[in-house]
Amino acid sequence: MANAFRQRQIHLDFHTSQWFSDVGADFNARDFAQTMKLAHVNSVTTFAKCCHGYLYFDTAVPARHPGLKKGLDLTTAQVDALHAEDIRAPLYISVLFDDLAGDTHPEWIARNPDGSNVGSKPLEPGWHVMDLSSPYQEYLAEQVQEVLTRFKPVDGIFFDICYDVPSTNPYAMTAMLKQGFDPANPADRARFAHEVSQAFMKRFYRMVIASSPKATVYFNSRPMDCLDTEIRTLTHVEIEALPTGGWGYTYFPKNVRYARTFGKPTMGMTARFHRSWGDFGGLKPYAALKYEVSQMLSLGAACSIGDQLHPRGKLDPAAYDLIGKVYGYAEACEPWTQNAKAVSQIGLFMAGAGSSNYMDEPGGANEGAVRMLTQLKHQFDVVTAQSDLSAYALLILPDSVAVDAALAQKLRAYLDKGGSLLFSGASGLGVDHQPVLTEAGVTVEGESPHKATYIRFGSAIQGDELPLDHVLYERGWRLRPLEGAETLAEVVEPYFERNYRHYTSHVHAPPLKKASGYAAVVRKGRVITIAAPIFKAYGSHAALPYRQLVQACINLLMPDRLIEVNGPSTMEVSVMHIPGRKPATVVHLLQFVADHRAPGIDMIEDINPVYDTALSLRLEAAPKQVYLAPSRQTLEFEYVDGRARVVVPVIEGHQMVVFA
Repeated sequence: MANAFRQRQIHLDFHTSQWFSDVGADFNARDFAQTMKLAHVNSVTTFAKCCHGYLYFDTAVPARHPGLKKGLDLTTAQVDALHAEDIRAPLYISVLFDDLAGDTHPEWIARNPDGSNVGSKPLEPGWHVMDLSSPYQEYLAEQVQEVLTRFKPVDGIFFDICYDVPSTNPYAMTAMLKQGFDPANPADRARFAHEVSQAFMKRFYRMVIASSPKATVYFNSRPMDCLDTEIRTLTHVEIEALPTGGWGYTYFPKNVRYARTFGKPTMGMTARFHRSWGDFGGLKPYAALKYEVSQMLSLGAACSIGDQLHPRGKLDPAAYDLIGKVYGYAEACEPWTQNAKAVSQIGLFMAGAGSSNYMDEPGGANEGAVRMLTQLKHQFDVVTAQSDLSAYALLILPDSVAVDAALAQKLRAYLDKGGSLLFSGASGLGVDHQPVLTEAGVTVEGESPHKATYIRFGSAIQGDELPLDHVLYERGWRLRPLEGAETLAEVVEPYFERNYRHYTSHVHAPPLKKASGYAAVVRKGRVITIAAPIFKAYGSHAALPYRQLVQACINLLMPDRLIEVNGPSTMEVSVMHIPGRKPATVVHLLQFVADHRAPGIDMIEDINPVYDTALSLRLEAAPKQVYLAPSRQTLEFEYVDGRARVVVPVIEGHQMVVFA
């Protein structure tokens, strides 16, 4: 079985507790594989060990699921049937969740400082969370080794539930003290937990590759900002992001723009469920699943759709009818999506100092920046201080990016080579609250005493926004330009700050007539500084003038943008390059609108066509032809002043435009 990375995957959960006595009773290997084949699936992550701690293959150890009838080797039957249809079958193994091990060895469970279990409470449904610094890791290693031996060579191993777990389990306490950590210090507990995770990943990665050198290996549930160090223990990156399951519609596009910069294959993972994992009977609309898969393709990622097999072992026909329609389309797109690489002009840093969280808090600077740049149709990657910055025309440091001496030196070198910088909020400020880069041309006179101020646009950035003193809902900084810098927008302060003694009307006080003398936006050469945390403000409040302000700044710093499209703000645009003997540039246009219909649920039910969308793409030479894919309908175009111009007659959800 070839172990090549595939483009249309099913992630098949099977978290089945001991309370089922008919596990796999309806399973038919041929029907199982044929259902996958007819649904255009070419890879299935199937299960070796579930979160309840049970194994689903023939084994003498007590972890074999008690509900499997004697002689039923469910995992082997699935793998063999899939291989017979040329479908990859990497195997799923739960790491930290293991009810069976926790019930059998409660001393291996991770503990909170008060002695309680890290996982579920005694009267709550949920899994035990195990401590990898306990003998549980050896127990898990024996299970993994048996999987690697029985299924050698494995197509791959998907290790799930691999986040850091600070613990006061006696095993963890002993190890921390031995290594010089203070168990009473929360920061030390977190650092120790992180080191345990790192050592675990290195060990188990080596174990898999030693057994099956061509296998894929992925450790799930890790925070993306650890990717720069953990990429060495991954053969690829899978980005789990069920939009209605807590991740939202911004999580995947933000993280894939970072993951793809490492040069390894990336894969997006959504699911067929209406909500989240294990939502039996839940099926999302066709439009939603087509959008999620099309978005993955447009951003250079392979596709994975999650499902959960019924305990009796029969796939849901309705689910695979839906998946087949979407994956049939994805397969038709593959000549223009496989091996495609992103073409980006902007490098976007992430706000904050890093996080151990798997998901992000909604409404912050990072979400605001991704939404804003996507709506403005800019081509961007997410970068860090360790990234190669030379390929980008503009770097954006939103709101709270710390700039140490090493990054400052790197940014200066970037400026010296012709790059441009956009700072906002506290980004780039040192411990003295002054800019680390003098090239910014500003001095800071402290944080504004007002939570809400107003911005008055100057003529250099006055665009389509109304001539109004626009309210800024987030507290900014008091900036003044230095010699050689210019003020592009001014701060207008309110009459007073609202408090219980001193207020008027419902919210903040109105603006004074005269500007404060502080700058809202300062430009010096190829550096612009925005005083307010404009990206957090946009993420939290979605006020249109904030996006218009950032666009005006980008226009000054990067006037020759890669692509211009006259579509609505809801239209997503990405530019991809296909290398090869006949290189081509592919523009993806996505027009799906998510409606906020319930708490935590943005729903897409409809595909509303958009007609006559004009686009202009900067190309070094005139293309020989422009056509739509996958239909191959040719389009008339013109090439003037280094730009190819074309009108796309209709976009029905997703449309590729190929410049070849």
